[in-house]
Amino acid sequence: MRIIFMGTPEFAVPSLRAVAGADSDFELVLVVTGKDKPRRSRRAESEPTPVKKAAKELGINVLEIDDVRDPRFAGTVARYRPDVIVVAAFRILPAEVYGLARLGAFNLHASLLPRYRGAAPVNWAIINGEKETGVTTFFLQKTVDTGNVILSESTPIGPGENAGELTGRLSLIGAGVVVETLRLIRDGRAENRGQDDRFASKAPKLTPENTRIDWVEPVDAICDFIRGLAPKPAAWAVFDHRKVKVFRAAPADFHLSEADEQAMVPGRLCVEDNRLFVMGLDGWVEILSLQMEGKRRMEANEFCCGFRCGEAASFFS
Repeated sequence: MRIIFMGTPEFAVPSLRAVAGADSDFELVLVVTGKDKPRRSRRAESEPTPVKKAAKELGINVLEIDDVRDPRFAGTVARYRPDVIVVAAFRILPAEVYGLARLGAFNLHASLLPRYRGAAPVNWAIINGEKETGVTTFFLQKTVDTGNVILSESTPIGPGENAGELTGRLSLIGAGVVVETLRLIRDGRAENRGQDDRFASKAPKLTPENTRIDWVEPVDAICDFIRGLAPKPAAWAVFDHRKVKVFRAAPADFHLSEADEQAMVPGRLCVEDNRLFVMGLDGWVEILSLQMEGKRRMEANEFCCGFRCGEAASFFS
């Protein structure tokens, strides 16, 4: 069975390696990925994508592509005569490309579809306080993330697990699901279950606007928001007229005197014993790790030593 694999980030690498090392009748004929990215230093060589690095180590032909709608791309894919196209964290393919796979093209998505369709399913699952998520393979069709489901596998979300950690776990779970999906397709046993749109939810792209912390939220929701965006792109607020990213936080069993507590408003800071607390809607959040604009990432006790927070100091939403 001739297979073309398409992917770019680290999330796709375990699946690529699993396909390359799986059944002997899986012939991985081409890997498609994004173009190398320039490094910050002008003298440094461009940085290959994680998928390109892995493919080179495996000795597989690599095609770097910028524009998946370029007719020449479809022509190249056609020349490889794929039976199946596997997509994992790549771009939205036009029908002219995915329709070239004789037995079908499928995508590995990091949610239990139809939940969290979109660009950032892992982040939004954590932000929304979900206790469970998973991965799904589905046949590609014109509307993004709506194709018929082939296989899925669920996993609990750990209470302190952040988006980076969960993404890493899901990439490993996904690798097994991708290989099993290929076996089902090969054997003619692949299910083709339609998604029930009544249970659909969205996972939109992360932007500076939707990653800013709103302190007028319950403490648990604020903490979920922060870990759902860690380590990248990171939730953020404003302190001392500068952007500050927050990487780790936890609900705090912290109290002031009744009078002082009543004077506090969401976003107000309090430093005690080199610990940093911020008022939320229904209590206090302890900030554990953060990064001021133009500075390195630091633990909260370092921040507290370096800054003298006045009585009215606040993180602004």
